[in-house]
Amino acid sequence: MWLRTARFIKSIHVGSPVLERTRMQHVLLRRSALISYPSLVGNGLNCLTVTPRWRSTPHRLYSSEAANAGDNAGGGGAEGSGKDAAKEAALVEQVEDILASSGSMSTITVPENWPVVPVIAVNRYPLFPGFIKKVDIVKDEPLKELLRRKVKMRQPYVGVFVKRDDENKAESVASLSDLYPVGSFAQIIEMRDLGAVIELILSAQRRIRILEPVDDNADDSATSGSVGRVNGRRVGQQRRTGKPSKVGKEKGEKEKDSAPGPDLHLEPTLILAKTENVITEPIERTVEVKATMQAIVQTIRDIVQYNALFGQQINLLLHPSHNVIDNPVYLCDLVATLVQSADTVDLQNMMQEMDLKRRLEMALLLVEKEKTVAKLKHDINKDVERKVQEQHRKFLLNEQLKVIKKELGIEKEDKVAIAEKMEERIKDLKVPEYAMKVIKEEQAKLSFLDPHSSEFSVARNYLDWLTSMPWGKTSEETFDLEWATKVLNEDHYGMKDVKDRILEFIAVGILKKKVGGKILCFHGPPGVGKTSIARSIARALNREYFRFSVGGMTDVAEIKGHRRTYVGAMPGKMIQCLKKVQTENPLVLIDEVDKIGGASYHGDPSSALLELLDPEQNANFNDHFLDVPVDLSKVLFICTANVLDTIPGPLKDRMEMIEVSGYVAEEKLNIANSYLVPQCRTNSSLQESQLKLTSEALQSLIKQYCRESGVRNLQKHIEKVFRKAAFKIAGSKGPAQQIVVDNSNLEEFVGRPKFTSDRLYDITPVGVIMGLAWTAMGGSALYIEASLRRRLEPVVTKKSGEDKPFSQPDGSLETTGHLGDVMKESMRTAYTVARNLLTRRFPEVDFLERAHIHVHVPEGATPKDGPSAGCTITSALLSLALNRPARQNVAMTGEISLTGRILPVGGIKEKIIAAKRAGVNCVILPEENRKDFADLPDFIREHVEAHFVSHYDEVFDIVFPDVNQSN
Repeated sequence: MWLRTARFIKSIHVGSPVLERTRMQHVLLRRSALISYPSLVGNGLNCLTVTPRWRSTPHRLYSSEAANAGDNAGGGGAEGSGKDAAKEAALVEQVEDILASSGSMSTITVPENWPVVPVIAVNRYPLFPGFIKKVDIVKDEPLKELLRRKVKMRQPYVGVFVKRDDENKAESVASLSDLYPVGSFAQIIEMRDLGAVIELILSAQRRIRILEPVDDNADDSATSGSVGRVNGRRVGQQRRTGKPSKVGKEKGEKEKDSAPGPDLHLEPTLILAKTENVITEPIERTVEVKATMQAIVQTIRDIVQYNALFGQQINLLLHPSHNVIDNPVYLCDLVATLVQSADTVDLQNMMQEMDLKRRLEMALLLVEKEKTVAKLKHDINKDVERKVQEQHRKFLLNEQLKVIKKELGIEKEDKVAIAEKMEERIKDLKVPEYAMKVIKEEQAKLSFLDPHSSEFSVARNYLDWLTSMPWGKTSEETFDLEWATKVLNEDHYGMKDVKDRILEFIAVGILKKKVGGKILCFHGPPGVGKTSIARSIARALNREYFRFSVGGMTDVAEIKGHRRTYVGAMPGKMIQCLKKVQTENPLVLIDEVDKIGGASYHGDPSSALLELLDPEQNANFNDHFLDVPVDLSKVLFICTANVLDTIPGPLKDRMEMIEVSGYVAEEKLNIANSYLVPQCRTNSSLQESQLKLTSEALQSLIKQYCRESGVRNLQKHIEKVFRKAAFKIAGSKGPAQQIVVDNSNLEEFVGRPKFTSDRLYDITPVGVIMGLAWTAMGGSALYIEASLRRRLEPVVTKKSGEDKPFSQPDGSLETTGHLGDVMKESMRTAYTVARNLLTRRFPEVDFLERAHIHVHVPEGATPKDGPSAGCTITSALLSLALNRPARQNVAMTGEISLTGRILPVGGIKEKIIAAKRAGVNCVILPEENRKDFADLPDFIREHVEAHFVSHYDEVFDIVFPDVNQSN
């Protein structure tokens, strides 16, 4: 564009008026774009400004004429008279015509009235008069064709309007309702046609209002009839006349013939519309208007302080020579273009507002809001910059300090320091040859790696674990039976089997002069001290203690470790244990081994434990992370479990099972007096003089509140008593008196009793027998009730002289009480045994053969299962069939076979305790459980009449002593 202008200037002789006038225009056009487009786009401005330096504006009365006038409106107010002025005007007109014919769109004079324009829909920011905006047309082919035609016709004018929907990314709209009515009349000062994309640089001239859409086919006739005029000259399709040239006409016809036909499938879009100029209402320059304008200018200058990137350019615009700060129209448009935090609705309201006073107030509100946002951004950036500078300063100082220390020999390089650290760790250890070889290889590899690489961190971590292992390092054990006995008795009461086994382990070590590893498994109900006894064993043996739980574990990597190829890989629990305890012979407690997870896509942890707990394999335990054999044969493994049924058979075979039975009432009382009460007294800081918990109260707690096999629940209740007492003592205003807790006031501290009497019947009626059962709470009395459900069926025999067979009714059995499958089968077996016994010993009694019987086990909400109630069910059925009550104060347990054999059961200790608690002194047990009864302490066996039987006939004689065939 400027090149063409320069070539034309060279063609005019120097010193001519035309040359001087053209030069002035050239300079003015160059100065009109004070702010370059790329710089403002980078700084966040919405549009570009073209400062009209030569516009003449009234001093007191402002109107839209100053804003709507073109850049070439009269040559900047220069006056000429006479022949020189007329001659100069003619020459200027000739220069403009020549420039117009050269193809430069910027030299085309902007018409004052141009009603029909192409419509360009933009998002978010309106284009205000006096500013430049870059627009890309990509997808709208009809609009691109229209723009090409308009530019060829020397009509580079468009209307720029804002879409109502900011989310609408389309380049055109379907109707006028999709656009705001007021936009700007813009001149295309540059167009780059790249085929697929048309890039436009638009210069807004004035405000316009869209009226109605115009058909694209009627565009030529509409525009040709409304050729604009500027300063009395015609401005239209052609340079001087409104007639098209022959070449242009042929070219137009050729393009028309070669143009593709219309696409019938495209939706109609608004690309051409009829508009009218919007005239701003005049405003009088009052004191209020001046104050508002000054406030706007000052606020803009304040905003510039927070953004120095385009501050100089904004300050140039606000210079008095540019007529911006003295013109409210220009000032409001500058504000609307400058703000970034305003909404589209607010900006469009400023575009549509014709009252300049109201527009100034809106501009002041927007610029004040922008100032607040700019200040907040500036403060945030300053804070971030300050933190970055501090970090940068620390980094530089640390680097300088490292260099100084290296020069002075105080500090060594990272690789050298790491290597020396690793060597120091293994200096006094007996590292196996295979492990030492791996360590040396990793050290050599580490010396060639970049300290900032990820592989360096992985290799260093691996070396750290290898050199942290206690190779050949063991703790000195204590082989003192007296010391071990004292420690075990200090921490736990009872548990004779566990203590004897540990003392045997120590005795073997004394004779053997060394102790190897062992795998023990303590199984028993919760709360009996299985986990805590392991810590006491470690103290008695002077071994380091490490515990980890496998309950719910589903990942093999928790035991065997991860592969080093994974991000965040770590060794398994055993390697972590050895690193922590720093000895090869610790005591490792594997808790809840019966609750370990099953096989999944992560592997089977129970199978991984096989290698860990196998004495023949754990001497060369291979962790996936270390990938070096580790000796675990010196580790004493202790596992804990509540039940044995869920432990896999191969794993159970590798462990030595030791049963930890539940505590009886006497043992609980001793534990409470010796351990629980002193511990609670220490934790609550209550002295004996402040709170006294009597033995009667403890016995009531044990019998009526805490019948579990363990003492965990008993400890909770004792703690509750001490907390209640502490609350009373702390809340008393006067001198505190001693609180005595006994049976009379125990309910005030722990509430009502949960258990009353175990006996449902003081005298057992016909069809009711007391059995004995084992639960997680310990032993309990289990009643079996049998009753006639339907009256007896009559016996129909064959009449004389008839061939019909006689009718033989068969009895039935119905069971209730939330019974399991095993107990239901046991009831069917007992029913058959009872019918056979009646047939054999009382052939005239056919009750069970004809009766429909219902057998129920009370406490139906409690699940019940197991075969140990077989002989009890048989006795209840026989009592009902013979209509005789059983012997009073007798209880029994034992599984029954189909032939009447009594088979052994478990939980003898708990069942005997339950019988004594229910006031029963006669107990019938299987013969094979005689040894279990003999192992019980004397205080449990005393006052118990035990009968050991092997067949149900013996049970019948004990339960029904006065019943025989004769009566």
